[in-house]
Amino acid sequence: MQRLGITIFFLILLAALNLFGLLLMGYDKEKAKEGKMRIPERVLFLVSIFGGAVGVYLGMKWFRHKTLHLKFSVLLLFVIALHLTVAGYFILQPFIIYSFTKIQI
Repeated sequence: MQRLGITIFFLILLAALNLFGLLLMGYDKEKAKEGKMRIPERVLFLVSIFGGAVGVYLGMKWFRHKTLHLKFSVLLLFVIALHLTVAGYFILQPFIIYSFTKIQI
């Protein structure tokens, strides 16, 4: 039961970080149009690294913002791939451990 609570907590946290990343990209796009002070790319990367990568990516596509920045796009896709790998490990870990405990030599 405790594991379920932790899982729900992390899912809510990830949803919040991704929503924040999406809104951050929209805000930065508006500031770019107005010619005002913008959000540094390193802040967008930090939000991505800490769990908001999908939101930042969707914001990039939805607002058509930073789509021509190859470095930004490649690093963002790398972070998403890394997050999917880590998530896949944690999702599959109980099944992997269970299957190895059933092997008899």
